This record gives sequence, structure tokens and C-alpha cells, in this order.
Amino acid sequence: MTDLPAPAVILDKPQLADNIGAVARVMANFGLHDLRLVSPRDGWPQDRAWATASGADWVLDAVTVFPSVAEAIADLHTVFATTARPRETRQPVRTPRESARILYDDTGSGLKTGVLFGGERAGLETSDIALCAGITTIPIDPRHHSLNLAQAVAINAYEWRTLVLDAPPPRFREGEPPAPGALLLGMYEHLETELDAGGFFHPPEKKRSMSQNLRVMLGRAAFTEQEVATFRGVIHALSKGRGRVLAKLAAQKEAAREAEER
Repeated sequence: MTDLPAPAVILDKPQLADNIGAVARVMANFGLHDLRLVSPRDGWPQDRAWATASGADWVLDAVTVFPSVAEAIADLHTVFATTARPRETRQPVRTPRESARILYDDTGSGLKTGVLFGGERAGLETSDIALCAGITTIPIDPRHHSLNLAQAVAINAYEWRTLVLDAPPPRFREGEPPAPGALLLGMYEHLETELDAGGFFHPPEKKRSMSQNLRVMLGRAAFTEQEVATFRGVIHALSKGRGRVLAKLAAQKEAAREAEER
């Protein structure tokens, strides 16, 4: 199964060119090639990355750069966020080995997959983790949490490579595949816009956390493309109905005002 498409590696706001090069090196070691950068601090390309990639030029030559995590994962169906802390989201937490098995099976079913890594200092934002299907946590010794970016990528890439070389054929997903990230994000934003108009986000300062919780909750359902379309139809119908109610109330008020004037 060495021809099985490998997951994309997404680096959110990487700071050092040396680390990007080191990531490319370990990706090449384990047969991964799709490297995506989200807002690299020093821009792209950076010569230092090629200098530290030890010849893994094909990975760096094919790098794609995105302004946000949402855009970087828009075409992917299954993405896991690699972080040491759940960061206030109620999502499944798995080891790299457990996550690799799911990515392996989903890739074998024709889905596009990826693994998201945070920047060297700040890690991942909760809002970006909420866009993922779950969390991957490396079980390192609690006495020393220090693990650099390339090491984290290497551990996940190794677990993937082990499955590709040694595991039985992937377990094919039954039924319709989950919708890609772009469709899910559109559904989330549609729902949040209508909830905002309806006064759901109260008090306003809690809107961010409430939106994240909604995205995590809906994300666990693994909507198919058809289910996304159906759910958006429900949102539209409810918002249209609310508009009719408001129009009716406005007409009643206008009629009452005219009656008083007469």
C-alpha cells in the first residue's frame, strides 16, 4: 500500500525556517509530501528551510501557503489537531497511533486527510482546533514536555508509515463520506449568522466560545455533503420563518398605530 495518498501536514504560523526545513526532512523520511503553511512569520520562501531540509527539496518546492487554517484544510475531509492540551473543546483525544489508523482507513476510502500542528510558541488556537475531527496528543513523559515541531511531525509520520508498510488493507468507510472542510465552514458561518440575528449570542463577549462549542458539537456528527445541504436548508427555513413573524408583527403595530390615529 505504499501508493496510498499520504495525509497533508499543516503548520500553523511556523516561526523558524530551520523548523520548516526539518519538518520537510522528516516528511520525506516517511513518505509524506503535501506540506501546507499558514501565515509563516517570516514569509515564504525562505532559503534557510532548504539548507536544513537535507535534500528533501521536493517537499519544499511544492509547499502551499494559506492565510488561515480554515482555508488550508478546506479540501480535506478528516483533519486531526496535534496539541498537548484539549483547550476547552470536547473532542476525541487519541494517540498518534490511533489517529493514524483512522487517517489510514479514511484515505483508503478515497478521502483527503491531514494533520494540523501549531506554531513553536503559541500552539493552536481553540477556534482552529474546533474545525478538526479530533485531537492527537503525543504521550510524552509529564516530567519534560519539551518537544520540537519536527519531532512532533516525525512521530505522527512514523505511525502513518508503519501502517502503510505493515497493516492489513484499510477498513473502507461505509456510507457517504464526510463533507470537506469548506462546506462545513460555510454551514457553521451560516448558522452563526442567523443565530446572531436572532439574539442567541448573549452576552456578546461569550460569542466566540459559544461558536467554538457549536462547531465542535456539529463536527462530531461528521456531516455528509447531503446532510450539510439539508441542515443549511433547515437554517434557511427557520430564518425565513422568523422574517415572516417579524413582518407580521410590524404590520400589526402599523395597523394599531393607524387605528389610534383615526
